[in-house]
Amino acid sequence: MSDSRPYRSVLYIPGSKDRALEKAKSLPVDAIIFDLEDAVAPDEKANARILLAETLAQSGYGQRIKLVRVNGLDTDWGADDIAAFAQSSTDALLIPKVGSAADLDAVAALAPSKDLWAMIESPAGILHAEEIAAHPKLKGFVLGTNDLAKDLGAQFRADRLPLMTSLQMTLLAARAHGVICVDGVYNAFKDEDGLRAECHQGRDMGMDGKSLIHPAQVAITNEVFAPSDADIELARHQIAAFEEAMAAGQGVAVLDGKIVENLHVATAEALLAKAAAIAELEAS
Repeated sequence: MSDSRPYRSVLYIPGSKDRALEKAKSLPVDAIIFDLEDAVAPDEKANARILLAETLAQSGYGQRIKLVRVNGLDTDWGADDIAAFAQSSTDALLIPKVGSAADLDAVAALAPSKDLWAMIESPAGILHAEEIAAHPKLKGFVLGTNDLAKDLGAQFRADRLPLMTSLQMTLLAARAHGVICVDGVYNAFKDEDGLRAECHQGRDMGMDGKSLIHPAQVAITNEVFAPSDADIELARHQIAAFEEAMAAGQGVAVLDGKIVENLHVATAEALLAKAAAIAELEAS
C-alpha cells in the first residue's frame, strides 16, 4: 500500500446539508466523502457545490482525509464540480461510475494537480479495475456495491456471495498497483451485528476500511478495521523471534510452534505501522 494513513471508516456526508457538514468535524472518522452526486437532488446541486466549497475553505476537519465525490462528466454538473475543487485543499476527487482509465484521463485533464479516487460500481468498472488502478493519478477505490448489485441483477445476501468475485477482482487490482481499497456500504445502519459481520468479512479479505452511510456505524467499523491488542502483541513477538533467529544464523524462526519467515515479519511491521498511524490520528 502506498498510503500509511488509516482508512477504517470512510463516511459519506451530503454536500448540501450544512448541519451534517458541521457535525462531521467532530466525528472520529478516518476519511469523509463529501458527496455532490447521489446524496444531492438535481435542483440542489449548484447550491451544494457553493456551500461545500465555502465550508471546506474554512477547514476544521483536522487530519481526516477529505474526498469530494463530484458528478460525472456526462451530467450537467460534473465539469463545474471539478472546476470548483480542482485547486482546493481537498485530498482528492472521487469520480463516480468509473468504467475505464479513459474516464480518469478526462477528469485529470481538467484537474491536473488533483489526486483521483474511483468509484467501482459497474460491471465495466470491475472488468477494467486493473487498468483503472494503474492510472498515474489514481490513489484509491471505493466499492459501490449497491449500484453493482443492481447492474448485476444480484440478490442481497448476508454472505455477499453474489458480489464476491467483483470484490476480490477490485481488491486484486488495488493491491497490484498499491492503491487503497475501501469496501462498500452496509445499508441497514441500525443493524450493528450485521455491520460487524460485514466489517469482519471485508477486513479478512484485505479491505482497508469500509464506506459508511451513518455516523452510528463509525465505532464498530473503527474497532474491526484496527489491529487488536492481541494482533499487536503477536506482531511484536514475531519480529523479535525472527530477529533472534537471524542473529543466530537461521533463516526462519519458530514462535508457539509456528514458522515465522520474512513474509510474516513484513506483515507484522505493516500492522504495527497501521496501529501507530491510528494512535497518532486519535491522539490529534
